[in-house]
Amino acid sequence: MTLLVIGLSHRSAPVSVLEAAALAPDARGKLLRDAAGTPGTAGAAERPPAIEAALLATCNRIELYAVAERFHAGVAELRALLSRYAGVSQADLEPHLYTHHEDRAVEHLLSVACGLDSMVVGEGQILGQIKSALALAQDEHTAGRLLNELFQQALRVGKRAHSETNIDRAGQSLVTFGLEQLSGGAGDTSWVRGQRALVIGAGSMSSLAATTLARAGVSELVIANRTLERAERLAAGLATPGGPRARAVPINAISIAAELALADIVVSCTGATGLVLTAEAVAGAVRERSRRRGTTGAPPELTVLDLAMPRDVEATVHDIDGVRLVDIESLAAASVDAPMAADVDAVRGIVAEEVATLGAARRAAHTTPTVVALRAMASEVVAGELARLEGRLPDLGERERAEIGRTVRRVVDKLLHAPTVRVKELAAEPDGAYYAAALRQLFDLGTPLEPERREQKERS
Repeated sequence: MTLLVIGLSHRSAPVSVLEAAALAPDARGKLLRDAAGTPGTAGAAERPPAIEAALLATCNRIELYAVAERFHAGVAELRALLSRYAGVSQADLEPHLYTHHEDRAVEHLLSVACGLDSMVVGEGQILGQIKSALALAQDEHTAGRLLNELFQQALRVGKRAHSETNIDRAGQSLVTFGLEQLSGGAGDTSWVRGQRALVIGAGSMSSLAATTLARAGVSELVIANRTLERAERLAAGLATPGGPRARAVPINAISIAAELALADIVVSCTGATGLVLTAEAVAGAVRERSRRRGTTGAPPELTVLDLAMPRDVEATVHDIDGVRLVDIESLAAASVDAPMAADVDAVRGIVAEEVATLGAARRAAHTTPTVVALRAMASEVVAGELARLEGRLPDLGERERAEIGRTVRRVVDKLLHAPTVRVKELAAEPDGAYYAAALRQLFDLGTPLEPERREQKERS
């Protein structure tokens, strides 16, 4: 079995490729089912590329985690599958894909969980996204023992990094970072106080944006969402004493146009596959703002933060006078890898420690079937030889037979003690699996069915 991660992120691909490859929410479960070949899936009779699969899809990364029986074939098939669901040709996607396996795959996920691989180093929102990725894999029945344990461990390590270091000082939410960039990158969000804000969408990122804006002191907060009830729940939760006026509106051309003309700040993060705000709609809002405020001087600049992938706001909005747009592409260009070097180094130390511990435990666990098989084979040999002895020496007394049996078993136990203990010790080393394989080969034990594969068979 090989643990793999195949993906692309803001570190390996330009925003245009990430945007093109963004997976629609309903495609994610289908991808997992095809990757792991779960029962009831079309084509499930064919051998799937993996026996476990999980997908981590955020605004700046798409990563497929898998447990594969065949390394090279598994990598090739999973890359092709990811390309097919992303809707991007393999020729265009391949240059931006990375593949990690075994300890390197574990290290990558733990680094992601700690915020070390985020656009904004140290941000904590990734933990919620990893939790959602695991929940989806569990719902689709594609997360077995290995991925369940790995993702749970990633969540624990991420929390440990935030509790034992000051990585939080280095990291911020993408929302806060975006608001700082809207102010010119000065690291200041005080300009938000007293502004009127429009948040488009009511998902996790939009909820974070609304909460951040409320805490920053906006005077009014409007939540626009296709499902009005969800927007109303979010607005009701933010309308606290001393907080902003909060209300909800549906997403349609009329309401969005009206709210754009009134807003000072717009944050958009929906799961839409098409544009939510076109350049024409934003230009129309700017004209209406100018008309309404013509008697009191020029209207303040309209600031727009687009956190969606693919983008919600048409890129040419950058060119409209009176509008400042910051999107994922702008944030990627402005991100800083290590704003707090000492804290980042401390988190890297935590990751290295956890990877070593997890790797040793996993390799040691993989030797258990070999040790069990070896001892079972020895027990069969002993039983067979004692039965043969009893047939050849039928006059032996009960006492003598029992003593001979104990002696033979002690001899076998002593002979097996050193190799079984040593193979468990060696298993903790990076190449430990080779020693277990050699033991199986030397004693003709065959290839034991590992726990991950047993679980997959039971689910089938």
